[in-house]
Amino acid sequence: MHKMVEDMGAAVSGSLIITGTKLGLYRKLAELGPATSDDLASSLGLDRRYVREWLSAQAASGFVDYDAAGDLFSLNPEQSMALANEDSPVYVAPAFELIAATYIDEPRITEAFRTGGGVGWHEHHECLFRGTEKFFRPGYRANLVAAWLPALDGMVERLEHGASVADIGCGAGASTIIMAEAFPNSRFVGFDYHEKSIDRAREAAREAGDPPNLRFEVATAKAAPGGDYDLVCCFDCLHDMGDPVGAARHVREMLKADGAFMLVEPFANDRLVDNLNPVGRLYYSASTMICTPGSRAQEVGLALGAQAGEARLADVLDQAGFRSVRRAAATPFNLVIEARP
Repeated sequence: MHKMVEDMGAAVSGSLIITGTKLGLYRKLAELGPATSDDLASSLGLDRRYVREWLSAQAASGFVDYDAAGDLFSLNPEQSMALANEDSPVYVAPAFELIAATYIDEPRITEAFRTGGGVGWHEHHECLFRGTEKFFRPGYRANLVAAWLPALDGMVERLEHGASVADIGCGAGASTIIMAEAFPNSRFVGFDYHEKSIDRAREAAREAGDPPNLRFEVATAKAAPGGDYDLVCCFDCLHDMGDPVGAARHVREMLKADGAFMLVEPFANDRLVDNLNPVGRLYYSASTMICTPGSRAQEVGLALGAQAGEARLADVLDQAGFRSVRRAAATPFNLVIEARP
């Protein structure tokens, strides 16, 4: 019962994190330093009673600190990085908007258990798209240019001199924009089948100053155009595809003979027993509600899942005809695999 009560509190507190993020409560508390609930409410023009109850829940969750002597609430540096600082590499507050979609869309997923059918990415509530963009961006910003691309043999030099890059399954374009800004001499194109995501990617590009070396197009993974790319990337999306083997085979055809495929996937060990941990719990749960139904909604419907693991991913790439496959890098949350045609 201790475990269940703890998880019930976690489940309901997610909605409070969404509210706190939308209203700027975390950000303002970080700016103010130790403050009373009335101070925080007044600074944002919000109702005092609501803010007091919200802060009490945050303190009970350990998301903010509370000084009983002065009746003061505050964010310590670690809490601030996770909840208030959008530039932090561990800013995770948007994850709860993503998670909200699993509750909203639960009836469809439950029915899919009965029928074996699928629920496409485009069929989910729009909070999934917003949350995914904002949640994944900090990790990409922290790792993509600084660690993942340098882990590919000779790729950074090619990008600095001028290369052609495709980002397949780019969603709202966070990864594509980060690369385009870092390597102005190279050309980047992001592809996604979801038209609303491409609309958002184009909007995000405008917000970033419209990099001239960047464009976004609507296309499925198996129909993305072009055949002379130095680099093709898939960020946290191959496992969502109905036919990942076919998609990877098409990627191989898109590459130059000396090009590279960078596959970034959620971190997983190859055995279930080795994934029975907090990261595995999160990924298996998300995979049940989002990734597996998404794959089942497409042709083939292989349903790799978000915990496919390195060996299974290597097998997919081998079936697609790649001659060289290796783990290039890893974080506690991602595997980075380099494949060569």
